Amino acid sequence: MRRIIAYLVRFAAILVGYAVAALAASAFLNVLFLGHFGYAPEPGHPTIAPALYFSVPFIALFVAYFGFMPAAAVILIAEVLGRRDWLFYALGGAIIAVIFLGFAHNIGDGEFDVTDNNVRLALIGSGMVGGIFYWLSAGRWAGTWRREPLPDPES
Repeated sequence: MRRIIAYLVRFAAILVGYAVAALAASAFLNVLFLGHFGYAPEPGHPTIAPALYFSVPFIALFVAYFGFMPAAAVILIAEVLGRRDWLFYALGGAIIAVIFLGFAHNIGDGEFDVTDNNVRLALIGSGMVGGIFYWLSAGRWAGTWRREPLPDPES
């Protein structure tokens, strides 16, 4: 019974970590594109903060949707191998972004393809940020569900 509870707790931690990673990647993309278009968030500026309150979770939905399958593979590999280092997750996030870019290029729709190198680098960077935030929230405990419980000292 303890093992089932450990699996469920780990699964919940993975889901929360994935949501945190999607939000972090979305926030990074939003800040990059705001800076690219010349919007500097000044203290007390009335329009930037409400726009970010809406756009960060909205873009996070797309980040989570398009990155789900490759992220599931990276998370599964990390859990099975017990990888707990931040670099693994940062590179995993970059690989997830590259897989998305390859998918967007091969889909055959010219409107969906990402052709600007700055946007490609921004997407890869946001994948790395998402991977690091996944590591911060869930990846540091990867593979802990596989450990055998310690014997009870009272028995």
